[in-house]
Amino acid sequence: MLKVAVLVSGGGTNLQALIDAQLRDELGGGKITAVISSKEGAYALERAAKVGIPGYVVPRKQYDSNRAMTVAVVELLKKLNIDL
Repeated sequence: MLKVAVLVSGGGTNLQALIDAQLRDELGGGKITAVISSKEGAYALERAAKVGIPGYVVPRKQYDSNRAMTVAVVELLKKLNIDL
């Protein structure tokens, strides 16, 4: 099984489509194991929590540059052993 992370910043309609596909066993060997948001309070995090998927926040405003934020996200992905 591939561990999948979904990056979100808002309502999470695309995330919901992926969650629905996962519930129908249509992710082809993958499983969503993390949702990472750039915004605290993003509704996508609630969607994830409702189905037991852990959510994480890497707030954009805490970083001086896009590069610094990207490094933080990559480090989190590595820590969580995400495959995709």
